[in-house]
Amino acid sequence: MLKNAILHFLLVLILTVGCTDPQSSGNPLEQVLASDHPKIKRVMDSIDEYQVQIRYTQINRSGDSLKLIDYDFQVNEANYFYPASTVKFPIAVLAMEKLNDIDTLDLSTRFYVEGDSVETTFAEAVSQIFAVSDNDANNRLVELLGQDVINSRLSSKGVSPVRIAHRLGYHSDDLTTKPLIIYLNDSTTATYEGTVNTAAKPLELNEIQKGIGFYEDGELVNEPFDFSLKNYYPVKAQHGVLKRVIFPEQFDESQRFNLSDAQHQYLLKTMHTLPKALGYDPVTYYDGYCKFFLYGDTTEAMEEHIKIYNKVGFAYGTLTDCAYITDSKNNVEFLLTATILVNKDGVFNDDQYEYDEIGIPFLAELGRQLYQFELNRNN
Repeated sequence: MLKNAILHFLLVLILTVGCTDPQSSGNPLEQVLASDHPKIKRVMDSIDEYQVQIRYTQINRSGDSLKLIDYDFQVNEANYFYPASTVKFPIAVLAMEKLNDIDTLDLSTRFYVEGDSVETTFAEAVSQIFAVSDNDANNRLVELLGQDVINSRLSSKGVSPVRIAHRLGYHSDDLTTKPLIIYLNDSTTATYEGTVNTAAKPLELNEIQKGIGFYEDGELVNEPFDFSLKNYYPVKAQHGVLKRVIFPEQFDESQRFNLSDAQHQYLLKTMHTLPKALGYDPVTYYDGYCKFFLYGDTTEAMEEHIKIYNKVGFAYGTLTDCAYITDSKNNVEFLLTATILVNKDGVFNDDQYEYDEIGIPFLAELGRQLYQFELNRNN
């Protein structure tokens, strides 16, 4: 009992310190994370095991004015977590921005990567990234940009710290991007040459080595898994990209993404469009497939008045979602970024992760609890 009381006291202390607006009336995360709901409680009862980090933003509107208030739980950019596919969000945004630098390119331009047989358009690649988190679509945009451009452009806009070092799926950290073959019209092509990028330096962060072992080439290696050369995209940076996309007017022009109105509207549309609307099998790609908050633990259809503008990531036992959630019927809106590690055996690359049992249910219930808080706040 004493141990639980101490843990509860520390939780309240952490949440109170993490609130970026101490003059506000209470911290919603304190209420939500103290819930007795089993999907929340089982994680909070063993919080050190799950390496949870959460940033929630309350949105307050009054006429034309807008006030954003951030609340944090254990957000610490020095504590590493693997971002997985969440890095596709800034890559997609920067690729759209890059199109504005080249007169002959736009979202509808057809292209393929040299050595690849798949032809696509930049619009299709962006859509596939958000609808089903397609790795190949992401990697094609990496070939357009290159790691150095991704990192430098994010940094120049105040999105930091961040380090994109490798592609996804097959985790190639090849420093040379492949040329893109661009269709200028049906019969004429041009080559957009690749670039040579800077080699990544090992990250020096807390929890950069995780677990007790990992599988490599089918063999168990009894050593912690080293993430020091992998992508780094912490909660602060993820939330920063989301804010710049949803509320660009809250930032100086130099810190906004340079998107046309048409590009911005297309991006917002693709971020909330469900897979079934694009022709994907609704059984395999149910509404909550890439929407962890609120719907991740159910195959039920999403209500039409609710939209979730987001990007999820899941790999190496880590689940992350970064989302702007709206309910037009009940006048609810908030921003939420959260990550959790579910790897009970401490072994990586063994495909034994508690995604469905613990991780996704926690994120789904977290979203529902905050949604209910916002619903009550507006009534």
